Amino acid sequence: MSTHYDRIRQFNLRCHIMNWILFNLFVVAMLAVDLLLVHKKDHKIKIGEALIWSAIWIAVALVFNAGVYFVSGTTTALQFLTGYILEKSLSVDNLFVFLLIFTFFQVPSLYQHRVLFWGILGALVMRAVFIFCGVALLHTFHWMVYLLGVLLIFTGIHLFFEKDKEVHPEKNPILKLFRKLMPVAPNYHGNKFFIRDQGRIYATPLLIVLLAVETTDIIFAMDSIPAILAITDDPFIVYSSNVFAIIGLRALYFALAGLMQLLHYLHYGLGAILVFVGIKMMISEFYQIPVGIALGVIAGILGISAAASILWPAKEKT
Repeated sequence: MSTHYDRIRQFNLRCHIMNWILFNLFVVAMLAVDLLLVHKKDHKIKIGEALIWSAIWIAVALVFNAGVYFVSGTTTALQFLTGYILEKSLSVDNLFVFLLIFTFFQVPSLYQHRVLFWGILGALVMRAVFIFCGVALLHTFHWMVYLLGVLLIFTGIHLFFEKDKEVHPEKNPILKLFRKLMPVAPNYHGNKFFIRDQGRIYATPLLIVLLAVETTDIIFAMDSIPAILAITDDPFIVYSSNVFAIIGLRALYFALAGLMQLLHYLHYGLGAILVFVGIKMMISEFYQIPVGIALGVIAGILGISAAASILWPAKEKT
C-alpha cells in the first residue's frame, strides 16, 4: 500500500517539476521573441503598439488562467486571477517611478524599452528568490504571517497618506557604491551598457538607469510579494501570477505613461488594497476570506479609485 502512495507522490512531484520547467521555457521563449524579433532594432514605442502588446500579454495570462482552471480547479484559478490583478495594479505604481527615473536621467525614449526589458528580466529572478524565501519562512515560522500582515497594513496606510511621489536616484546607496567601483562615461552611447575607451572599460549612464530600475523593483517587491502571499502560499501560483503581471510591464508603461498622472486617486486605492490583504493575512488563522470575495474587493477598490480620478480631475498646480 505504501509503495502505491509513494508512486503517486513521485508522479505528482514529477508533474510539478515539469510544470516549472515548461513554464520557464515558455517565459524565456516569449522574452527571446520580444528581444530578438519584435524589438530587435531600437525604436520609439508608440501608444498603439504598446496597447496591442499590453492586450496580447493580458490575453496570454487569461489563457494560462483558463489552463489552471481546467487542471487545478476553480479555487486555484481564482487565486491566480486575484494574484495577477493584485500584482498588475501594484505595478502601475512602479510605472510612475520608472517615469520619474527616466526623466531624472534624461533617458532617450529610443532606449527606454531596452532598459525595461533587462530590468524586468532581473526582476523575474529576484522575485523568484523572494517568493521561495517568503513561502519557506511562512511554512517554517507561522508567526511570520502576522509580521507580514502588519507590514502590509503599515505600507498601505503610508501609501494612503502619500501626497507626491518623489524619487532621488542620486541618493541610492547601490548607485553610489557602483560609481566608486567603476568609472562611468559622461554621455549615453546608444543602447550600450559598457564601452571601451583607450583600453579601459566604462559603464554608460544607461547601466546606471538599469541599476536604479532594478533596485526600485526590489523595494516594490518587498510590498507586492507579501501581498500575494496573503492570497495563496502555492509557490507556482505566486510566481506565475507575478511573472505575467510584470512581464507585460514594458508595454503597459508605454501605453499608460501619459495617463498615469491622471489617475491621481490610484494611490488611495492601492493603499486600501494593501490594508485589506494585510488584514486578510492576519485573520487567516481564524477566518479565511474566500478568494472570490477578495477578488471582488480588490477589483472594486481599483474601479472606485479609477472612477474617482476621472470624475474629480486633479487641480492644476499654479
